[in-house]
Amino acid sequence: MEKIGMIFGTRPEAIKMAPLYRELKGKGKEVKIIATAQHREMLDQVLKLFEINPEYDLNVMKPGQELPELTARLIEETDKILKREKFDIILVHGDTTSTMCGSLAAFYNKIEVGHVEAGLRTNNIYNPYPEEMNRRITGEIAKYHFAPTEKARENLLKEGKEEKYIKVTGNTVIDALLWVRKNKKESIEEIQKKYGVYGEKYILLTMHRRENQGEPMREAFRGIKEYIKENSGTKIIYPVHPNPKVRKAAEEELKGERNIILTEPLEYLEFVSIMDGSHYIMTDSGGIQEEAPAIGKPTLVLRETTERPEAIEAGTAKLVGTDREKIYEAMKELEGKKYDEMSGAKNPFGQGNACTIISEFIDRL
Repeated sequence: MEKIGMIFGTRPEAIKMAPLYRELKGKGKEVKIIATAQHREMLDQVLKLFEINPEYDLNVMKPGQELPELTARLIEETDKILKREKFDIILVHGDTTSTMCGSLAAFYNKIEVGHVEAGLRTNNIYNPYPEEMNRRITGEIAKYHFAPTEKARENLLKEGKEEKYIKVTGNTVIDALLWVRKNKKESIEEIQKKYGVYGEKYILLTMHRRENQGEPMREAFRGIKEYIKENSGTKIIYPVHPNPKVRKAAEEELKGERNIILTEPLEYLEFVSIMDGSHYIMTDSGGIQEEAPAIGKPTLVLRETTERPEAIEAGTAKLVGTDREKIYEAMKELEGKKYDEMSGAKNPFGQGNACTIISEFIDRL
């Protein structure tokens, strides 16, 4: 492959594609990035951390923009670049709207697509929404499928994908996490001090998904709040997502509560630092379910379904949904031996060499 294009635009995508970009560039390949800026500020933070300057920046986001408008703009703007650049292959990641639109634009231009983090499924097109449909559409378009786990590979085979074009790689997020911990370790302690959690027993909370916004999110917050009121020796730190609906719920349910720290969204280095020092994690994020076991952090998943069942099966994560009583009981359970079981479980998402495996696969094409 002579000329490689990478399309991404959210912070999670950037985190997971940055080490792959560095790997490919380090082997002398011509790689150009089309950054959609679906997450403007959060994307820029990651690019700066990994010292990456995209060749193209679509800057597509506008206040109040709905999915149909975003989709149309992404396809139109990406198509213009693909016609100009004549890439041999386009690499996309995961399940975002940028991923789906980038794949579709590549299809319209008859460019082969490689899908990093392929094969994840919940089999419910509205949960997570719109991510489940985004990844399915991308999977139909892609020729090459870089599956993070054996289960993801099995999902792809069931859907009729050609076995010779599927490669189990582990997840590139582990590559990114280990790179940050190795190269930025002097900053981790200072960041924990900055947020007032250094040496403290604290739980990292993240919650933002569309299907949880509204009453499900508020119910989850109430269960967490009840537990923290009864356990004064434990803190919660919650970097609040910029979505107005999320911020409103967090402020009305959690602001001013003793031992609950609300912060602005964290840069990736800050987030890794806070995650590294946490007792355990509560999240509705997908990527964190993969990162947490790499550093021995049990995870309570605040969702009804997960496209990462490997974490549940391995015992690193537990699916608890958003019911306040279930959340409260799950937090109580982690006071005992359940914590040791989960923190010591084997990481099912790889050992941090996914980017090397993908690069070598591309070399053989």
